[in-house]
Amino acid sequence: MDKESQILHYIKMNPFISQQELSSKVGLSRPAVANYIANLTRRGEIKGRGYIIREESAIMCIGGANTDRKARTIKKVRLYSSNPVKITETCGGVARNFAENLSRLGLSSSLLSCVGDDKEGNWILKETKSQGVDVSQVWVLPTERTGTYTTLLDINGESIVSMADMNIYEKISTSMIEEKWSYIIASKAVFLDTNIPKECIDYLIKRCSDANIPIYIDPVSSAKARKLPYRLDGVELLIPNREEAEVLAEIKIDSIEDCQLACEKISQRGVEKVIITLGDQGVYYFSSEESGHLPTFKTEVVDVTGAGEAFASCAIFGLMHEDSLFSACQLGLAGAALTLQTEKSISSSLKPEKIYELVKEFS
Repeated sequence: MDKESQILHYIKMNPFISQQELSSKVGLSRPAVANYIANLTRRGEIKGRGYIIREESAIMCIGGANTDRKARTIKKVRLYSSNPVKITETCGGVARNFAENLSRLGLSSSLLSCVGDDKEGNWILKETKSQGVDVSQVWVLPTERTGTYTTLLDINGESIVSMADMNIYEKISTSMIEEKWSYIIASKAVFLDTNIPKECIDYLIKRCSDANIPIYIDPVSSAKARKLPYRLDGVELLIPNREEAEVLAEIKIDSIEDCQLACEKISQRGVEKVIITLGDQGVYYFSSEESGHLPTFKTEVVDVTGAGEAFASCAIFGLMHEDSLFSACQLGLAGAALTLQTEKSISSSLKPEKIYELVKEFS
């Protein structure tokens, strides 16, 4: 066993071992041991104080963590008038929801986001941590307000209008991301939403590509999709909805055939796989090996909020278990169906056995 492997072995046995102890165990000077540890940290094999060892299954989820406020109308919506509603508040944010979904599916997930030092921010961190997500790398910004996403739903659970106060994410800089790089590089994959600034998105795509870390991207909205750089080399998967795909492919999508053309245009920018979500029309998936259209799994729609993140997390769960893109999309549709059945942004029924069971039922 070489010296580096020996050092890693002893750190695994005791993450709080001192450099002096390591030095006597492996027969090197303390400065030489420090040099090995610095190299291991730079490569992401170990991270942080106490030599926290890399978890091979971890996925780093970078982007939004905010409160979701949903106002559901009791009667048909009347614009420019007072509407009686029932208001609920849950933890939300694309990256945060994705991280919790993955944790429920049994994958180790970490969240990299920012919240304000306020009641909402503390609540998000506490709730997210209670669901098994590592929130130790979330920035708490003392002078900022935690992001909020407020949506008005009609009696059928469809979103009429949404309002997002996400100014806090503009405070994230590339130097802040750089400081977290040893944690990011220690991950098996990265999930990124486009709530963070454009320069941070560019930086992460480039760094992950250079380090051969698979990166999965949710463009979030047609406006935020424009933040993505033209070249998307190294991006393993992009999951736009119809409007976002139109922006990225620079074509109008009026049919399933148009989806194929849009995917081809997006893939020319360097993306490996593309899945266009089409709401109640299902999804269109594309890679160099396979492509096609899948309809939704028929289910009662209580609330559409969170269904997109459920689809993405279950599809990526499939890809990380080396399923085909077709099979991954089936898992995604199963996860979305479960989430549509609940008022919450995340279904408490989300478990691997449940989504596989649903796929079998609808196959």
